Amino acid sequence: MDLLLSVGLPLAIAFIMFALGTGLTGADFVRVAQAPRAFAVGLLAQVVVLPLVAFALLTIFPTDPALAVGVMILAACPGGTTSNILTRLAGGTVALSVSLTAIVSLLSVITVPLIVVWALGYFEGSALTEVTVLGLGLQMFAITTVPVLLGMALRLFAPGAAGRAEPWLVRAATVLFALIVIAALAANWSVFIGSMPDLGAVLIGLLIVMLPLGFLLARAAGLTGGEAKAISIECGIQNGTLGIAVGALVSGAVIGPYSLPSGVYGVLMYLVTVPVILLIARRL
Repeated sequence: MDLLLSVGLPLAIAFIMFALGTGLTGADFVRVAQAPRAFAVGLLAQVVVLPLVAFALLTIFPTDPALAVGVMILAACPGGTTSNILTRLAGGTVALSVSLTAIVSLLSVITVPLIVVWALGYFEGSALTEVTVLGLGLQMFAITTVPVLLGMALRLFAPGAAGRAEPWLVRAATVLFALIVIAALAANWSVFIGSMPDLGAVLIGLLIVMLPLGFLLARAAGLTGGEAKAISIECGIQNGTLGIAVGALVSGAVIGPYSLPSGVYGVLMYLVTVPVILLIARRL
């Protein structure tokens, strides 16, 4: 079972990132230059504000050190692949959502290792000093960036095949995400139950704070309501699968405490955001 998960988890995240890549084109990156202020605000909210809010919540709700590292791993991850769909349902600017998902996912090869290595030192001292920014970045490059680029290459050179395959790839990626979340919860059930009061408060707090804060930051910067909705959802819907995989890479365990916050958040984020988004869509 451990062998299956140790091989299957990296393959699953690679497949999910490949599915993301098949939905991207060069226009998604060019679009950033057409709306630089909106992208800059979204990037700031995701890469800087979100980890700072997570750290603040961890100081308010003291959490087991390993789980605290897992929360910071989650906060460092890019937006989830379903954020684009939810943005469309909420009447947000889908183009901005797609651009943020694409570029922040590529930047995560740099940003995630930096935050993770800092979190390990802060919360657990020298317990895992062998984890380096370069080493973790290279591992993430192999399971995230390369599959995204391969998916984009398929979209570029075989657009018809990519267009037909994309809906099925997205469905398969969603099923894989659900299975990985279930595995993370099952593997850490006793830890999950014991830490739920503090961990649950931090994760729910992260959602409650970041969803409106992302919207308010965008509006304060003079962005449209649609752009503000896109940024809000990007700040709330995290790539939990990547968080689980990074936790496994850091700990050397298949699915351990470092992965647990991402697994729990993978459930909570939909329980909180989807009803709100459906209500917004209904009103629209």
